[in-house]
Amino acid sequence: MDDKEKRYSDFSNVEAQRNDLAVQDLPEGPYGSPIRKDTPVENKSTPWQEGQHQSSAFVFENKELHKDIPREMPGSHLPHSEEEDYAKE
Repeated sequence: MDDKEKRYSDFSNVEAQRNDLAVQDLPEGPYGSPIRKDTPVENKSTPWQEGQHQSSAFVFENKELHKDIPREMPGSHLPHSEEEDYAKE
């Protein structure tokens, strides 16, 4: 590794693009399709790399923008209801 590679690293948006996997709308194919109906759904066709994770479609995309804003509906869950978020509180 030369000096140039040591000084620079990927920007946060590049790292997020590599590590945050998009949620598929219909991972098993079109609704009602008989194709592969008896095989389990695969969420990823390539091996998992360190740091990669699949986000839910029902959480905020940019958590930093909503970090300190509480929910206003009574009985609502935390804005980022993921295991690592519960561990921080």
